[in-house]
Amino acid sequence: MSRADSPFADFGTSSLLRLLNMNQVSTPQGEPLPAIEAVIFDWAGTLVDGSLAPTQIFVDAFATFGVHITLEQARGPMGLSKRDHIRTLLADPSIQAQWTQTFGRASTDEDIDAIYQRFMPMQIEKVAAYSQPIPGAVLTLQTLREQGIKIGSCSGYPRQVLDVLLPHAAADGIAPDWVVAGDELPAGGRPGPFMALANVLALGAQDVRRCIKVDDTTPGIEEGRNAGMWCVGLTLSGNEVGYSQAELAAADPVQVQARVAHAARRLTQAGAHYAIDSVADLPAVIEQIRQRLARGETP
Repeated sequence: MSRADSPFADFGTSSLLRLLNMNQVSTPQGEPLPAIEAVIFDWAGTLVDGSLAPTQIFVDAFATFGVHITLEQARGPMGLSKRDHIRTLLADPSIQAQWTQTFGRASTDEDIDAIYQRFMPMQIEKVAAYSQPIPGAVLTLQTLREQGIKIGSCSGYPRQVLDVLLPHAAADGIAPDWVVAGDELPAGGRPGPFMALANVLALGAQDVRRCIKVDDTTPGIEEGRNAGMWCVGLTLSGNEVGYSQAELAAADPVQVQARVAHAARRLTQAGAHYAIDSVADLPAVIEQIRQRLARGETP
């Protein structure tokens, strides 16, 4: 689906933000716990094992312009739309200094476009190879559907990349009810609330306070908080820890725990109500959120 075909093309910022004014539904003591209406997932590093693919491709794309960035630098803005990611990287003083030294001038918007155009075919070529489900993701989605919870999703990936990823993920059992790409909303992407709220519109959820945003990046958590949702950050499976499956298997357990603790702090500081290893742990968190809703708590 192209941006022009998107059902959200006519929705501006004010239309989406009206969803934040929905009333909280209270539950008298003794009745069943409140239902969760929808869970909105990120993709790479959350549902599928792809958080490392775009990181390396940013390194490779910049290298074709004679600018050398580290994986750690490339990982920093993860969660933003890919064009905004490139813009943020170029704003880094050390990267901008390299660009100025190489080209004799500061970077421009045209340079952002040029890097993006170099990045895109590299991303499309590699994304299918990194579409394997995170362990436990398929079972978690099945559990949510059995509970009547709607499943939305959004990504920093542009629609052109998602259109390649989605069939591979669906064949492996990852098929949300709705998908919003990072480049298809006029209002913009993360950390704004717009992609999360677009899912609410498409899924017909009645109350954002009964919706949960699940993400492995700080912009994705900020997105959920700005949308008025409960937010769950993922540590071990995602960008903040940054291990591939092979690297994780070979890593020192002490180092793994240190990275997980650092990731949990980062995600919590960004606004996550919970920080867990992966989506495999999500069902237990959903039950905790239902109990909090029953006590009258809100995100």
